[in-house]
Amino acid sequence: MAAPCSASPRRGRRATPALPEQGKSAFAAPRSRPRDPRALRPGHGVAEPRAPVRRRRSCEPGGPALQDAFRKERGSPDSAPSCWDCAPGPRGRAVAAMFSWLRSDDRRRKDPEVFQTVSEGLKKLYRTKLLPLEEHYRFHEFHSPALEDADFDNKPMVLLVGQYSTGKTTFIRYLLEQDFPGMRIGPEPTTDSFIAVMQGEVEGIIPGNALVVDPKKPFRKLNAFGNAFLNSLWNMASPRHSCPCEGHLRPLSDKRFVCAQLPNPVLESISVIDTPGILSGEKQRISRGYDFAAVLEWFAERVDRIILLFDAHKLDISDEFSEVIKALKNHEDKMRVVLNKADQIETQQLMRVYGALMWSLGKIVNTPEVIRVYIGSFWSHPLLIPDNRKLFEAEEQDLFRDIQSLPRNAALRKLNDLIKRARLAKVHAYIISSLKKEMPSVFGKDNKKKELVNNLAEIYGQIEREHQISPGDFPNLKRMQDQLQAQDFSKFQPLKSKLLEVVDDMLAHDIAQLMVLVRQEETQRPAQIVKGGAFEGTLHGPFGHGYGEGAGEGIDDAEWVVARDKPMYDEIFYTLSPVDGKITGANAKKEMVRSKLPNSVLGKIWKLADIDKDGMLDDEEFALANHLIKVKLEGHELPNELPAHLIPPSKRKATE
Repeated sequence: MAAPCSASPRRGRRATPALPEQGKSAFAAPRSRPRDPRALRPGHGVAEPRAPVRRRRSCEPGGPALQDAFRKERGSPDSAPSCWDCAPGPRGRAVAAMFSWLRSDDRRRKDPEVFQTVSEGLKKLYRTKLLPLEEHYRFHEFHSPALEDADFDNKPMVLLVGQYSTGKTTFIRYLLEQDFPGMRIGPEPTTDSFIAVMQGEVEGIIPGNALVVDPKKPFRKLNAFGNAFLNSLWNMASPRHSCPCEGHLRPLSDKRFVCAQLPNPVLESISVIDTPGILSGEKQRISRGYDFAAVLEWFAERVDRIILLFDAHKLDISDEFSEVIKALKNHEDKMRVVLNKADQIETQQLMRVYGALMWSLGKIVNTPEVIRVYIGSFWSHPLLIPDNRKLFEAEEQDLFRDIQSLPRNAALRKLNDLIKRARLAKVHAYIISSLKKEMPSVFGKDNKKKELVNNLAEIYGQIEREHQISPGDFPNLKRMQDQLQAQDFSKFQPLKSKLLEVVDDMLAHDIAQLMVLVRQEETQRPAQIVKGGAFEGTLHGPFGHGYGEGAGEGIDDAEWVVARDKPMYDEIFYTLSPVDGKITGANAKKEMVRSKLPNSVLGKIWKLADIDKDGMLDDEEFALANHLIKVKLEGHELPNELPAHLIPPSKRKATE
């Protein structure tokens, strides 16, 4: 019986082609028709042997688009040879010309990005350039969770840290001049939770589990600390926590993390984070149920200012407090220290307490710079010992100015934090890739892992020398060794230079553009300062700092304040040989240099006193100059412009 395919005209086997004549190629011309693909199917006959495939030359039919592209790249006329086999020059040059669009893409990549706002630029740079490097080398498992848009859009935040009963909650109450939901104040450890005090239209409390799912709040990554940190513990109401529904379940202030919202003008510019009181003595052995130092470190990376509060009567730094300060090691530029309740001790004792505090901090904060310490009593009650009232007022104003500057410097702070994060991510990539490179492929992985972890310091030194990295950019050695113990080195990735080049390009070009944009936003936007609350009470009126003192003395007096001492100044004036009621600059200089003030200060005083700008001083101007010298010698600053109340009465109409 004949094969079905041989009998069927549709499935007939194609005839075997005749062998070519000698000297002629079997592939001199393309086939007249394509081979039937069904001939290769099983059961449909035997397919003919495959002929070796020859690469078609571009000058042959079938490639007009490639020919046109080739001519365009070479700039040759239509008559010129268009085949990169036939054209003069190496074939690689023609192929490179074909893919010239890749080179143009490289040029575009090197050009810095164009951003409309600093916040938009930070978010885009992080997502497109830094985040891929972090994910590739598992940065988030070792150092910090990934950033989100809310981290770049949120208001400046102030983190308060201190031992219990140092006045953290009272400090917030003093700034806001208003109670906030969840506030408890007492001598015992009352605040046992993290409270984010933020702006809201209606007063209320948002629990932690709701906060970490809100994309508009910068707290989503706190869910990594688990339910022990986010949940609230509900118990039966006891007589000490009685409520109208006695016996019903109610929270006993055991929420580990909540957000207190309320309408307040201060919170329109900043947010404040209240923290649990750090325990001391036997209390610090009580487990909190979560890593307290790690949570504080998470907040420290995202806040704009960290304020450490100390009680003037409790300067001992417990083990837990010492651990917390060490966890904030990489954020010394954000740290400020407040010596609170300083009105309860005498001046001599205050000096000793200040010295003891600086000595204690010096043992923990290993920096060559001295941390700024503000001394005062930050609550609304009368001062117990008012001897240092002026000192407290001056220190308070310095602290308030520092906090008020946060909105203006928020963009610059976020840019600085992104740069620090990028440098750490680069170092982390070098460490992980070095460990991957040293690991064996099959046997002895566990022993090699132990050896690498123990010799991590040597790997640090090798990376430092090879890549010219500063030792300060490396993560903590002991902490890194502990984290590596639980890692599977076989899952680490080798060094990928392209990811590092992208980050280097970001640091070299894009960051520089954002720096320019930061300055432009500062000049275009109105001055951004914190207003309301305690900040408002000292800005205007007679209770502002320095009101009625120094150059402001006599501001509310009907008479010219210089007239009180003018008879004494007139006696000196007439000994300097005035001509037509005025003395020359040379004669005035002889008297003014007796104050021993530097020439720069005396020159400013001369400029303020010479009201008519004739280069000479009359008796009133000379008296005014001596009054300004007295102001400076008493330790006050000179004004940049002469206040209206210091202008001599005879010259006030001329200056109007």
